[in-house]
Amino acid sequence: MAPPDHDIAFQMSGSNLRYGPGVTREVGMDLREISAERVLVVTDPRVAQLLPVQTVCESLEQHGIHYDLFDRVRVEPSQQSFQDAIQTAQAGNYDAFVAVGGGSSIDTAKAANLYACWPADFMDYVNAPIGAGLPVPGPLKPLIAIPTTAGTGSETTGIAIFDVTERNCKTGIRHRRLRPTLAIVDPENTRTMPPLVAASSGLDVLAHAIESYTAKPFTQRPYPATPNLRPAYQGSNPISDVWSLEALRLMATNIVRAFQDPSDDQARAQMILAAAYAGMGFGTAGVHLCHAMSYPISSLVKNYQPPGYLDDHAIVPHGISVVLSAPAVFRFTACACPDRHRKAAEILGATTDRVPDADIGKVLSDQLLTLMHTVDVPNGLHAVGFSTDDLPALVEGTLPQQIRHLASRSAEGDDLHRLFEESMTLW
Repeated sequence: MAPPDHDIAFQMSGSNLRYGPGVTREVGMDLREISAERVLVVTDPRVAQLLPVQTVCESLEQHGIHYDLFDRVRVEPSQQSFQDAIQTAQAGNYDAFVAVGGGSSIDTAKAANLYACWPADFMDYVNAPIGAGLPVPGPLKPLIAIPTTAGTGSETTGIAIFDVTERNCKTGIRHRRLRPTLAIVDPENTRTMPPLVAASSGLDVLAHAIESYTAKPFTQRPYPATPNLRPAYQGSNPISDVWSLEALRLMATNIVRAFQDPSDDQARAQMILAAAYAGMGFGTAGVHLCHAMSYPISSLVKNYQPPGYLDDHAIVPHGISVVLSAPAVFRFTACACPDRHRKAAEILGATTDRVPDADIGKVLSDQLLTLMHTVDVPNGLHAVGFSTDDLPALVEGTLPQQIRHLASRSAEGDDLHRLFEESMTLW
């Protein structure tokens, strides 16, 4: 019998997840139960000075586990910073890895684990067409991810994102085997987030949720030659929809509270839960244009340094780089699946009973703009240092991003140029 033209299945997989205030101190017990004796703790220089890393190290010591601390993670990591961690991992012969921090630390630990277990030329596992896109050959060592921000969802996904600095582009490594073995989601670890960090990471949740919910359905993907060739990002599906919509609801209810009042422990607890939910959703369904367009924004930044980020290099925080294009993107994609955009607008507070399908993209866009203004998002690409002279480079940096093809409406060069142009100034 000939195979069908399009896929008939999707595959849901996820990290084990433990949620609760104070559960970080249980990590030593987890590693002892799997007989880990040598562990690499991966974090960035700022988080290394904070309570979450102290708690992890104390727990490892209490359970007699030898560990080394790698604290050179670069926020918005580069190929070079990944390779620094990889060299440390390859030299250490570690039994397991613990990542403590935001998505940058967790993604760095994923890459270190991969290349320590399966050494190869760095670009071999990197997403095509920038890299060779080779699949991960076999199982990796245990990785426990302990997020300290409430946004990336990296603790539940098989994706590691980084800058290829010599090519001025951002890409990643994507495979189910990169997924952490266990996500320890502890609301107490987000108390040190400055307001803009809380906003940026929360807006990443928003983008993950809406993009995965509005992604092209999994049934529009080609049928794979073998089941294990189904990609990590498979398109919207009934299970990812559940996670994505609940993540969006939690985010809509709590992001402003978490931004305005760092002492609102309930709001921050709900936001870190929303991040994990969104990770479960987009980790299977995928993201599309907002994220594809965010990668050149992050890579081509010139001199923008946001308040609350203590970095020695120019940076557009990931959640900001993603959401700056969101109003334009969802105005553009709404015509392809208006019912899904309508649902997202309603969760964000819009009344859509009398809104025709042709106008639903603008309604969703207006809801996004209101929220972005409330949490002090910069007013468009101009506000983070870009001008219309940068439009060709931004488009060029987006075209190789294969995730853009997951959008429910195709966007090619002229479309991307217009979307970036509409994102220069938002209000």
